[in-house]
Amino acid sequence: MYNKILFILLFQSVLSRDLDEAQRSERANFIQKLINRRKHLEGKLKLVGGANEFEGNVYIYHAGRWGAICDDSWDHASALVVCKAYNKTGVPTHGGQFGEARRKYWMDDVVCEGNEESLAHCIFSGWGSSDCDSGEAAGVICRDKEVVPKPLNLKKKNKIALHHVLDMRRTSLRLVGGRNSNEGRVEIYQHGFWGSICPDGWTIYEASAVCRHLALGYAEQAIQTDYFGSSKIVLSGVQCEGNETNLFGCKHSEFGEVVCPGEKGHVAAVVCTQHLADLLLDTTAIERTAHLHDVPMYQLQCAMEENCLSKSAYEIQQSNSNWQFETRRLLRFTASSLNIGNAEFRPYLPKHLWQWHLCHMHYHSMEVFATFDILDESGTRIAEGHKASFCLEDNTCLPGIERKYSCKNYGDQGVSVNCSDVYHYNIDCQWVDVTDVAPGLYTFKVAVNPHARVAEQQYHNNAASCLLTLTDTYAAVYGCRHEKP
Repeated sequence: MYNKILFILLFQSVLSRDLDEAQRSERANFIQKLINRRKHLEGKLKLVGGANEFEGNVYIYHAGRWGAICDDSWDHASALVVCKAYNKTGVPTHGGQFGEARRKYWMDDVVCEGNEESLAHCIFSGWGSSDCDSGEAAGVICRDKEVVPKPLNLKKKNKIALHHVLDMRRTSLRLVGGRNSNEGRVEIYQHGFWGSICPDGWTIYEASAVCRHLALGYAEQAIQTDYFGSSKIVLSGVQCEGNETNLFGCKHSEFGEVVCPGEKGHVAAVVCTQHLADLLLDTTAIERTAHLHDVPMYQLQCAMEENCLSKSAYEIQQSNSNWQFETRRLLRFTASSLNIGNAEFRPYLPKHLWQWHLCHMHYHSMEVFATFDILDESGTRIAEGHKASFCLEDNTCLPGIERKYSCKNYGDQGVSVNCSDVYHYNIDCQWVDVTDVAPGLYTFKVAVNPHARVAEQQYHNNAASCLLTLTDTYAAVYGCRHEKP
């Protein structure tokens, strides 16, 4: 009897162990399926709230959940990247046109060139780093690509067909509806009548040309509004570089009856001022300080929290239990910006929205103050800096100028006139991770205030385009020249 009971207990123990192993195996398979699903969905997009599958607010999948995208800096290039998946062209929408954001914002200040394979490959402020409210969701309307008739003579007629020239002798420009002579909607006169300009694509660069044209100084704001009233829209497709002396030097479509997308009654408007900051990027500092630095990943954990390394670093972190001992190769350099304008450069975010960074022990007032890119011979970005946010202060000033702004103790931030904000090469994230970049000749581009979120007198001294020679043992940056970001 005793042996029989012992046999039964032993049999139950073996059966229980087999069941536990089966349950563990089933659980492990389930978890693996979840991991595989997350990897498959990472970076995927979906459109929500539209009338069909080709329009809606854009949501992106990251770290196991869907998130919205803020409409700050959202433009046609970004929409093109989204709609490329549907083999269509894209039109951007703003202000939660397809409803408020129902999830956390994953991306903000998205800047694309239009040729990226995924929205995650574009420049943005860092995963989950956003100051947007629920009504600022970015969206798209994806449309079939139009077939443009091929002109008979590409060299002579293509430019004329796309961008017509106004007769300056019979054309005038004015501001209407403002509270003073420095602001208002922009109206243009030709063929005997006045009319407004379509606000679609109206930016600070176009506004700068208007303010110079009218001898009103510099553009403080470029506005798409009906606040200053509206009139018949007679011109669209205006595109300026930002350094034109008058609006007639910009590209534009034909004058006359035009179709203008966007809110009804909204037209292009400007606010001009005689006083603005003007940041001058120091190209010499970049050339003299650029160098390679091999750093073990255990020394970069603070920087990794801010996504300051390339994608492969985070893949190593997930797949290698000894990832701390792996090494990253960093292209370090100093970036210094002198304010040569006649007004202080101040952050666009109010102080209560600044973000505290425990790693750096101070507040960051701007999410994107500078961008760092390495481009190949075709102009494709193959590596970029991932610095998520910035603190602005007077590090050095010209003789006789007292430093005013400091990042310490929640102080006010900015760059005073004739003072420089300096990011030395030994500061966290002041680099481009070039671990995965093959030796060769490249273009290295550094830009400050790249999205023109803070108005300046000019923008063609905000970026430095340099030659970069990268080898297995050293890097050389040389031949830097100023250009527009």
